[in-house]
Amino acid sequence: MLSSTQIIIFTTVIISIAAFSSNSIKEQFLFKPVQIHKRNEWYRFFTSGLIHADWEHLLFNMLTLYLFGEGLEAQFNSSNLFGEKGTLLYSTLYISAFPFSMITSYWRHKQNARYASLGASGAVSAILFAAILLNPTMKIGFFILPPIIPGFVMGPAYLLLSSYLNKRGKDNINHAAHIAGALYGVIFTIIAAFYLKSQASVLENFVLKVSAYLQ
Repeated sequence: MLSSTQIIIFTTVIISIAAFSSNSIKEQFLFKPVQIHKRNEWYRFFTSGLIHADWEHLLFNMLTLYLFGEGLEAQFNSSNLFGEKGTLLYSTLYISAFPFSMITSYWRHKQNARYASLGASGAVSAILFAAILLNPTMKIGFFILPPIIPGFVMGPAYLLLSSYLNKRGKDNINHAAHIAGALYGVIFTIIAAFYLKSQASVLENFVLKVSAYLQ
C-alpha cells in the first residue's frame, strides 16, 4: 500500500510531466494572483503546486519530500502523536500549506499581471520544518554539504538565507513561499498536537532533544 507521501509524489510527477509538454495545462495551473483576484480562480493556490519549471525543479522538490515526508508521516501515525488520525493530518498539512505559503505573494502581486509562480516548494518546506520540529537533531545537508548539519541549526540558517535572498529579489525563486511554508509547518504541528491532546509535547520534546545534543 502506498503512503500518502508516495501518492503525493506520484500525482505531482505525472501532472508536472504533462505540463512540460502542454502550455495550456501550465497556464491553467500557474499561480497568478491577478487571475485569482479578478476572476476568483482560487484553485490556482493548489494547482500551482502540482507543476514545476523543469526536471531539476521537480526532482529537487520530490526528493526532499520523499526524504523527509516518509519519516514525518510515520511520526504522525505513531501512537504517541496522532495515531489513526496521522495520515489525515499529514495530508491536511501538505495540502493546506499551498495557500498559506502563497498568501504573501498573493497580496504583494495581486495587481501585477506579469507575475506567475509554480512549484511545491512552499508545501515541501512545511513538511521539512515539521520534520525538524519533531526530530531537531537529524542531520541535513546544506547545498553541496553532506548531511552533517543538525536540523535545529539548518532550519534557522535556511530561513535567514531565504529572507536575505527574498529582499534582494534578483532571482526567480519565490523565497517568501519557502519562509511562509516553513513557519506554517511548525505552527500546524504544534497546534494539532495541542488540540488533539497528543501524548507527546512537541515543544518540550524539541527542547529536550536539542539540550541533550548540546551537552
